[in-house]
Amino acid sequence: MIRVLLVDDQALLRSGFRALLDIEDDIEVVAEAADGLQGVALARRHLPDIALIDIQMPVLDGIEATRLIAADPALACVHVVILTNYGLDEHVFHALRAGAAGFLVKDIEPEDFLHAVRVAARGDALLAPSITRRLIDRYVAEPQHLRVPTGLRELTSREREAVVLVAQGLSNDEVAARMVISPLTAKTHINRAMAKLHARDRAQLVVVAYESGLVAPRQH
Repeated sequence: MIRVLLVDDQALLRSGFRALLDIEDDIEVVAEAADGLQGVALARRHLPDIALIDIQMPVLDGIEATRLIAADPALACVHVVILTNYGLDEHVFHALRAGAAGFLVKDIEPEDFLHAVRVAARGDALLAPSITRRLIDRYVAEPQHLRVPTGLRELTSREREAVVLVAQGLSNDEVAARMVISPLTAKTHINRAMAKLHARDRAQLVVVAYESGLVAPRQH
């Protein structure tokens, strides 16, 4: 059973999402919150698999709520998915940097929404390669102070190669093909790199790769 927490200040939207989720046999909405602070408290109480969190909310916004959840070791099992009205924008990038596993636009089709919840529950990032490339081009490429995690030096050459390919927007199968290894081995390299770099998921791995200077943004 996939346990979901809904965090949005609009009751009508929460009701709509809940109606979609509750009819599924493998999904259960365990709690609802109308602001980020309440959402973090309910995440700690219920330990959901997925926390669907709106960006713009009173009391505590979605970015700060995401940061608090991602920073709490007791909530390592909680995958935050950001809900946004605007698609890929600067707020989404900041949420991903704060620890979100991905994002969904609120006008998503119902079947796509349900699929996304299941994908996030498996621990996969909701960042298609095309979205990853746009993220890199628009925000990660902006000048930043380099943040070099200590685990960067611990990466093997193959793990480093895998991270570079992930950061370029390649899927696991594409990483495997490029490295001439099996998809399972590619996934192993990526998972080990995530552990060493303390990246919660694939989305965090992309951000770390660019902010550490491991991968340089393309020049336009």
